[in-house]
This record gives sequence, C-alpha cells and structure tokens, in this order.
Amino acid sequence: MRHSLIRVTPHSEPRLTISNNNETEATTSVSSSFIEANTLSIALSELHQDHIIPVYVKDNEPLISQADFIQATQEAASTIFRGEQILPPQIRCSHPIKGRIPEAKDKSANQLLDWERTLYYERMMFLLEIPSVVNTIDGNQLTLTIGGVKAYNLDNLYNKKGAAEHFKVFIGFNNLVCTNLCVRTDGYLADLKVSHVDQLQSGIHRLLNFYDQHQHLKQMQTLTEHSITEQQFAQLLGRCRMYQHLPSEEKKQIPPLLYGDSQLTAVCRDYYKDPNFCKQEDGNISLWRLYNLLTGANKSTYIDQFLDRSANALDFAFQIQGAVQGHASSWYIS
Repeated sequence: MRHSLIRVTPHSEPRLTISNNNETEATTSVSSSFIEANTLSIALSELHQDHIIPVYVKDNEPLISQADFIQATQEAASTIFRGEQILPPQIRCSHPIKGRIPEAKDKSANQLLDWERTLYYERMMFLLEIPSVVNTIDGNQLTLTIGGVKAYNLDNLYNKKGAAEHFKVFIGFNNLVCTNLCVRTDGYLADLKVSHVDQLQSGIHRLLNFYDQHQHLKQMQTLTEHSITEQQFAQLLGRCRMYQHLPSEEKKQIPPLLYGDSQLTAVCRDYYKDPNFCKQEDGNISLWRLYNLLTGANKSTYIDQFLDRSANALDFAFQIQGAVQGHASSWYIS
C-alpha cells in the first residue's frame, strides 16, 4: 500500500545541501529536544565509530547495533516514501555503560586515555523527520516522523545469538511548535521481536505500509472541536492522581493512564503557563491543547517508557472526548 502524501508548497520546503563526502546534510526543523529526561544528543557517526556493541554471553555474538537499527529504518523510510525529503536522524541516548580495554585494567580512572575507554548507551531513541509531508492543526504545523527505541535492558544478554531482540518502532507526527510527538497505536510497534536485521527491516516496512496518516490527522483534528471547563480539568487531574493508588481490581476496570505524579504536575503547571497550550481566559481548554500538555509532559519520561506514554496520551484524549460528547462514560471526568 503506497500512501498518498500531504505536501507543502515548493517555496516552503526545507533545503538540503550535499557535503563533499556525499553524505546528505540538513538542519533539522526543530530547536528543542523531543525528549529531555536524562538524555544526550549523539551523532550517528559516533554510534558507528565510537560505541562498542553488546554481545550475548554464551557465544560472544553481537546483538543488532543501534546504528544498524537506524540504518534499517532509514532504508525502509526511503523505500516507502521514495522521493520525499528525509532529514538526518535526531538521536538521544541515556544510561551509559562504561568500560576499559584489558591493557588498562590496573589504571585509575583519572589516568585512562581516550582510546583505553569503552562505551555504549543502554537506551537510544531516534527520529527521522520528513519535512515535505505536513499538515496544520489549530495553527500548529505537524510533520511526518518515523523513529524507534532500542533499549538493551529489554534483551536477555545471558542467552546466545538467535534469541529475540526487542525494538520499538513508530510513525506519527511531530508538532513543530513544541516538538511534541503525536503517536497513535496503529503507528506503533511496542515490541518488535527479531533475531536478524533483515527481520527488523521487514517489520519496519510492514508498519510504515499499514499506518493510516490521514485517519490519524482526522482524529487529532476532532480534538480541537471539544473543550472542558476549569472545573472539569480539576476533576480530571484529581482522578488521574487517584488512579495511581486504586486497588488493583478497581484499576482493571478503568482504561489505563501511564502518567505518573511528576508528569501530572507538569500538566497542571502548563495549564496556566504554557505559551502555546494553556487555558483560555474563561478557564476552558480544548482537548487538542490538553493532549499537547500530556505529550509535552512526556518529555520528562525515560526512553524505554516514552513511546508507550505517547500512544497512551492520544487514547486518553479520545476517551475524554467520548465523555464530553456523551457517547461514553469515563471514570476520569463527569
């Protein structure tokens, strides 16, 4: 299935330049990080050249590297969206695993030379932005974005080659006003299990082929058409905090909310202070703005939980929309 694309006009397309080494370079169209919690920005060349690759303990065979994961996604995106501009990856890493070469085993840490140190990051997330596929919702420009997460803590390294390796892959939209990621469940593979890079690329292809960007945009657009009052927001926030402490049997009867107290505190603060998505003068707030408060608060989430919470934010917003419209009841709001 080939997607029909929503395109920008020629004069608004970002420009690409070609460097002397034949690598495509571009300045990404966002100025802030898509995730902030405990992460560092890493260049793809650094992943390729400087980071070691974890191996299985039983046979010393390597796992699929984070750089290979990014490359497989780039190749799949170039095939599915042939002819579209795809910007260089934005990469964020966390949880460094440090080591040293055997020859330096007796040195103190402050005496280690750069070439004697080893490093890889346990968790990595990346984005590939496609700036020529865009839409606008409530004045916010959204660009199509593809990416994924590799967290080695989800793999069993005490196994041998051939065991399942775990990846998270998504396709959705990036809100350029705030770099909030908009992810829907049909554009998210929460646990892609593979044992070879070819299987990984096949899984990415399937996801990109079956994702319905037009339905995703249509659903997000409907969020702009409904609002909740300040009183309803207060009830909603209180119920969200209560949900975390409900008895397990009661929790099972309620659609899950994956946000914790720190994220909910950020939502409450930004209800008053966010320059783009705060409440209106009468205290009302549209569900589109509420959704973006949730995705904005999600930036403080660790990499391995980020995409699950991102998809959960949209499900939660639709649940509140159903309650506001009177189509369904919700425990979170009257």
